[in-house]
Parts: sequence; C-alpha cells; structure tokens
Amino acid sequence: MRQWLPPSSQTAPGRQVLHSAASQTLAGMVHRLGDNGFAPGLLQDLEPVLPAASWSVYRTGHRCKPTLFMSASRGVPDTTQDCWWAYLSGPYRSDRTWGRSFDEAPFAQPETRLCHVTATEVEGEHRARVYEAHGVAERVSVVEYESDGSVFAVNFYRHQHQRAFSDRQIAAFESVAPVLLALTRKHILLSHGCAPSPPLLWLEGPGGSPLAPGHDQPGPHAAPALLAADAPLGPLASDALPALRMRLMRLQAELTDRELDVCARLLQGMTHEGIASDLGLSVPTVKTYRNRAFARLGIHFRNELFARVLGG
Repeated sequence: MRQWLPPSSQTAPGRQVLHSAASQTLAGMVHRLGDNGFAPGLLQDLEPVLPAASWSVYRTGHRCKPTLFMSASRGVPDTTQDCWWAYLSGPYRSDRTWGRSFDEAPFAQPETRLCHVTATEVEGEHRARVYEAHGVAERVSVVEYESDGSVFAVNFYRHQHQRAFSDRQIAAFESVAPVLLALTRKHILLSHGCAPSPPLLWLEGPGGSPLAPGHDQPGPHAAPALLAADAPLGPLASDALPALRMRLMRLQAELTDRELDVCARLLQGMTHEGIASDLGLSVPTVKTYRNRAFARLGIHFRNELFARVLGG
C-alpha cells in the first residue's frame, strides 16, 4: 500500500503531465457531465489511461454517514453495489486502506492524495467480504481528506481476470487524478442540484448482509431495500432509538420493554448477534423477543417491520 501527493501544476523536468490519451479521456468526461451515462461512460473514457473494470465514488468516515454517490462496471457483471453493502456490513468501521485511522485528528484543511492498494494488503474481513468475494484484486484512488475527518474517494478497481496495473498506467492516472476528482464533484452537483443525493443506508440480515425485499434472508436483488437517509427515521442513527420505540408503541401498546428494545435495534439494521451483545442477552433470547413482538404486530419478517414503522 502506498500514498503520495498528486503532481503540481508545473511540469516536472523530463515529464509530460498530460499526454494525448489523457487529454482525450478528459474531453470525453467533460462532455458527459450531468448526464445519466456519466458513471458507465467514464470507465470507457478512462480505458486508454487506466483499464479498470469497476469504479465508485463515495464518502466514508466516523463523522459522516457513508454515502455511495455513483458506481459502474464495464466488461464484468456490475457488483459495485454488492461491494458497497459488503463494505457497510462491518469493514467500513475499521477501514485502514486510506493510510490513516478515521479516529485521528482531521486535517485543518482538505488535502488530496493518491492511493494504491492490492487485495493482499487489505485486512482480513475487509479483504474477504469486499475484495475476494467479488473478484477485486487492486484499487487506485484519488482521495480528498475533508475537514471533518471523512474521506471523499474516487476509486478504480482491477478485477482478478485482468493484468495488474502497470507503473505507466498508474503514472497516467496520476496525471488526470486531480481533474477526475473535480469532475466527479461537479457531476454530483449538476445531477442533484445544490447538494448530493441523500446517502444510501442499508438493512442488514443475518451476518450483516443486505436484505432482499419481501424476504428475511439476504438475496441478490436487494437494491429496493435501500432507504434514503432523509427518510423520517434512518436505521443508522443511534439517537433514533427513543423515536423508534415511540413509533412501535403507537403501533402496538402491548409490546414489552425488551420487545421494544429488540425491534428498535432491528430497525437500526443490527444483526441478532449485535443486538444480543448490545443488550447483554443470548441470541436465542433475542429471537424469542423478536418472535413475540412480531406476533403482537401481526407480521412475520423483518422487512414487514420496516414497512410498518418506517413506511409511514
């Protein structure tokens, strides 16, 4: 894993900062700004410079809600959102691939860096859930460390069937990286008006996997289970527990305190194991409270609970 600063606007001796391929790449990206085809088209435009199979743009950190702004794949099945759900299921909390901990003091001013990491350099759970499970072998990124300690990252991924990125390709990416960062920010602004779209939050099933709609088990068609962060209540906010309990009580006044505790945490996306740890209970006891609460509410699956409590 390595990090370095992008080149200055001055051309280094003996080095051409922008060659013709990079210039053509940037021209194509500018033409796509604000269009629906920006995300998939950018991979095509970038191929002469960096032949990546997938890319994503997101913000992450301990002081912000993780936000996936856009992603796409080219030449491979698009599993970028599956990767995002896998990342949110736990690895994002301890992601060290940015070269510094999110717990460290934030920079006084935003700072831009480049990052290159291979799957073998990623720590266990993160590597297994995101990289190995989806055939990702390598990532290069241009990253802006923001003043709140979060990172805004534009990431490009090589998959296992592809040759490793060469030093020449990484150097070419370096030459266009600052412009890529600016273009993606501008596209988000143009696409969503004055502010980026609300962050995507996830509903977790057993083991932290996203839930497919209409099921109580993870499934490949989980996209509709995503909720916008500006919904009346979001499943990630720890301070939402009292409000969630009140909504549950209004739905069914006979719910006991423990049944309210368990259901409120289910609505936050916690797994049964996480609820057990949080409340000091065993997993079977958590499931017993869940089943009793579901019986009182007249439902059978977790997605029905979301529909009843968060849907109105």
